[in-house]
Amino acid sequence: MPDKPTSLRLPFGSDDLRLPDDLRAPIRAHLAALREQYVDRGWAGRVGFGSRPALIVIDLALWWTDPANRSQGSNVDTVVGAVCALLKAARAAGIPIFFTTWDYDWSFPPSPHDRKVRMELKPGDERWFQLDARLERRPEERIIAKRYASSFKGTNLHENLTALGVDTLVVTGVSTSHCVYATCRDATDSFRVIVPREAVGERCEIMHEVNLLDIDVDLGDVCGLEDVLSYFEECGKR
Repeated sequence: MPDKPTSLRLPFGSDDLRLPDDLRAPIRAHLAALREQYVDRGWAGRVGFGSRPALIVIDLALWWTDPANRSQGSNVDTVVGAVCALLKAARAAGIPIFFTTWDYDWSFPPSPHDRKVRMELKPGDERWFQLDARLERRPEERIIAKRYASSFKGTNLHENLTALGVDTLVVTGVSTSHCVYATCRDATDSFRVIVPREAVGERCEIMHEVNLLDIDVDLGDVCGLEDVLSYFEECGKR
C-alpha cells in the first residue's frame, strides 16, 4: 500500500464514483492505520516472488476500458499503460501471459446475478468483449473466456498454470473489487499472488482502495510496478 496517505485523486475511474475531495486523505489515513492494526495481529505477511511467474491480464476488453460504456466502463488508461509495460517485460523474459474476457454468448440462460447488474446486451454486441488493441495480444498468449468474476471458476486456468510449473501469479487488470479480487482469492492457496498497484483499477475509488488493502492484508503482496518489472527482468536472465 502507499507509504504516505495523500489527497491526490486516482488517475483512473469514473468521476461520479470518486470520493469527495475532503474525505480522500482522511479515508486513506484510516485505511493505512487499519493495515498497521492488522500487521500487529500477524496479518499482511509477505509471500515474496517465486521462481516461475505468469502474468494474467483481467478483463481489459472494451466493455471495461471504453468510458462510453457507462454501465461498467471507465477511464482506465493509466492501468492499461502499466499493464502494457508489464507485457513488454514479460514477453522479453519469456514469461507466460494469459488474458481474460467475458464469455459472451446470447444463448446462455439467465442467472440470478443478472438482476444485480444490467448489461443490456443483444446479439451482435460481441465486439465489446474484444481485448483492448493497446495490449497487442499475440497468438500464443491465451485468452480465457469466463462467466464468473474469478478467472479460475469454470475455466482450466489452474491446470494451465500448474502444467507450466508456475509458482507466482502476477495479477493485473480490472476491476479491483470484483474480478481482480476474486481471482486473487482463488489463487492464494496455490500460488504466490503479486499485484502491481499501478496495474489494477476500477470505476469506483473507495471500492478500489478498500479491496486493494484487503488483497494486501490477506491474499497477496501489493507492490510497486517497478518492483515487478525488475523481477521480470531478473527472471529473463535465468
